[in-house]
Amino acid sequence: MELDPLILSRIQFAFVVSFHAIFPVFTIGLASFIAVLESLAFKTRNPIWEKLSAFWTKVFAVVFGMGVVSGIVMSFQFGTNWSNFAQASANYLGPILSYEVVTAFFLEAAFLGVLLFGRDKVPAGVHLFAAIMVATGTFISSFWILSANSWMQTPAGTELRDGVFYVTSWSEAIFNPSFPYRFLHMALASFLTGGFVVAGVSAWYLLKGREVEANRKALSMCLWLLLIIAPAQAVVGDFHGLNTLEHQPMKVAAMEGNWETSRNVPLLLFAIPDQENQTNRFEIAIPSLASFILTHEWDGEVPGLNEVAVEEQPPVAIVFWSFRIMVGLGMLMILFAVTGLVLRSGGRYWRTGWYLQGLRFMSIAPFFAVLTGWFVTEVGRAPWLVQGMMTQAQSVTPSLTGGMALFTLIGYIVVYGLVFSAGVYYLMRVLYVGLEDRHDEDEHEAERPARPLSATHVPFEYGDDTPNKPANQGGH
Repeated sequence: MELDPLILSRIQFAFVVSFHAIFPVFTIGLASFIAVLESLAFKTRNPIWEKLSAFWTKVFAVVFGMGVVSGIVMSFQFGTNWSNFAQASANYLGPILSYEVVTAFFLEAAFLGVLLFGRDKVPAGVHLFAAIMVATGTFISSFWILSANSWMQTPAGTELRDGVFYVTSWSEAIFNPSFPYRFLHMALASFLTGGFVVAGVSAWYLLKGREVEANRKALSMCLWLLLIIAPAQAVVGDFHGLNTLEHQPMKVAAMEGNWETSRNVPLLLFAIPDQENQTNRFEIAIPSLASFILTHEWDGEVPGLNEVAVEEQPPVAIVFWSFRIMVGLGMLMILFAVTGLVLRSGGRYWRTGWYLQGLRFMSIAPFFAVLTGWFVTEVGRAPWLVQGMMTQAQSVTPSLTGGMALFTLIGYIVVYGLVFSAGVYYLMRVLYVGLEDRHDEDEHEAERPARPLSATHVPFEYGDDTPNKPANQGGH
């Protein structure tokens, strides 16, 4: 069987991006939560806020490390698998990615050490400032990365001459037509992810009766946040969809499984897209609702996939189902946020077992929503790499063979599998210890040299896997 380097390169990049994306979307939201906790601790001097901040900073350290390791190779793929694109877009993407390093990565690196190790070594105000700077750095990083990706979706401020993109307006290129919607959509997704993870972990501790007061406060904060952010995300998503309809109509057609340009288009709740025959099978639909959602008019016209040749259509089934999974999870998040408000009466939100169990499972929902959202964004753009200007086939490295692409794909899967396993192992140890203060009683243990990920400060004895070992409680 002949190996297609283009298909394998697309699979490889999809795997690397999907693996990496789940970490920054969590750390962006979590960094802001830590900054809020540090602000409350600085203002009130309440040890509960400091305890919560110290715990979630440990979690942040592990996840941030996994994100750095998984993301550092992403830019290399532009040169190894997509050299034509790298050369063509260097005038724009080169500076943009450099700005991300200079303005965001350096900022995070400078203050992350203070946040992780400086709690008892620097003044409280300095430690708070470090937390704010780390949170700010995560947003600056996402600003540049999403600007670059949005430019590929809705290119502006550049022109293509002799196979090379030249910048004609930096402001138009950076703030391209889809960037504001994508940036706000991703920012809210980060808050949703951080909020649901914190809520889910807090719910788990409450079910086990551990650190009840602190975890009740953390859960309460997150539920108020989710009550605002979850519906807001639906509103922003609607504006984002209108923008996509204007600039990438074929992506919207694939999202809706709409083959013929027409009015009064129904909203498909279920269907099996048959791209070969340009039709859907087993449709379950609500009349005219797709037209209303997309155009805000019941008889609004929705473009059909048959407006372009089959080879210019995106893989419809992937886009169609990814979009429905993303929207379904979003509706579920709103339901849980509203349910939390209902259960506020009498403090039932932290004492209702079925709700706490539900929050535990909902802690992974935002990750799937983010992944399926990225599938819609990236797969829906196919076959274009730069919308309407450069295809994926034109962008791949000419000398790349299928065997080379397969070898690196397998290598990434193995290495990332090891990274993920190690990260989850350390993360589970952090979660097992929780917010409790466990001090070493053995002087030799206290003098043990620092190990990798020592910032997480998980005081386990080597070889101690006893789940019910009593903890030593103590204060600072």
